Amino acid sequence: MEYNKGNATSGLLASQGLLTNLNDYVSEYGWDKIITGSLADTGKYDEQGVMGSGDWYGITNYGEDCLLYFNQDMFDKYGIAIPTTFDELESAMAKFKENGITALSVGSAEYPTQHLWWQLVLSKADDKFIKAYEMYDGKVDWNSEPLTYATEKIKEWVDKGYISKDSTNLKAEDAGQNLMTGTNPILFSGTWWHARFKEEAAGLNVSYSKFPDTKKIVGSSGNVWVIPQNSAKKDLAAKFINITLSKEVQNYMAEQGGLAINSDVDSIKDEDTKEFVAQFDDAVKEGQLGFYPDWPTSTFYDELNASLQELVNGTADVKTALNQMKDNYDKGLEASGIVVE
Repeated sequence: MEYNKGNATSGLLASQGLLTNLNDYVSEYGWDKIITGSLADTGKYDEQGVMGSGDWYGITNYGEDCLLYFNQDMFDKYGIAIPTTFDELESAMAKFKENGITALSVGSAEYPTQHLWWQLVLSKADDKFIKAYEMYDGKVDWNSEPLTYATEKIKEWVDKGYISKDSTNLKAEDAGQNLMTGTNPILFSGTWWHARFKEEAAGLNVSYSKFPDTKKIVGSSGNVWVIPQNSAKKDLAAKFINITLSKEVQNYMAEQGGLAINSDVDSIKDEDTKEFVAQFDDAVKEGQLGFYPDWPTSTFYDELNASLQELVNGTADVKTALNQMKDNYDKGLEASGIVVE
């Protein structure tokens, strides 16, 4: 079965003994030759359910990352160039504001705002910070530059009118639709939108790029195949997983615009799709994937959204929002029995 990756999901089930240890199948099929680096982190869990080490409990067959999507028609209408640097991004948002347009399409009721916040965190973060935050390898300093910078930047963009205070009730679907309908010219969200923009927004010119001036980006492996511990057909399930990692299936996935992890990128016929798949391949090879911000605890997704909603609507200042995040993060770790030294 397919299951969400991360400490709070697959990790939790693995720690409870509900998932099959896949080490023998990994050796038999050579999956560890395909799934390496940060892609492997979401498949391995230790006894406490912490990802990044321990035994194999999940096998991914695709990836995902977050990109900046641009409504090219709106940029052209107002004579604004697609930004390639962070300074140019802020300049473009300011120019849209001058024309009465809120630049960023976000949805603070769900994941878009927290993904944008996390990307700003990652732009100032290193591997040491990420391992502390995601894998409890050291204590997280909630007054450190990555966290204070990102939270202050979200507040700044709200104050400048680049993010609407009214976005607190918007969901991810609203954010995507607002890009397609021309309400907002910029969306930061996942690669799962790419195919939808091509298929559903006929005649709309949407371009994309990685977030500028950062070594780390929001993203990870996709969800993982897991085998329940009580399964009566474990060998058959493993054969199925292996089929999904075959060149034939992976190449087909890539041709359809999926971020396959074992495809022949050069064989992709459609140039836009080839470029799209290649950007993720490059991110994996360069160790850019910085995971997602809600993974550390089972309740942090809703808690992080709540703090960011208050930050956006003005009921919490930067210090208050960070203190809320810290308290909820620490409580979540305590509830899971995680002790960080």
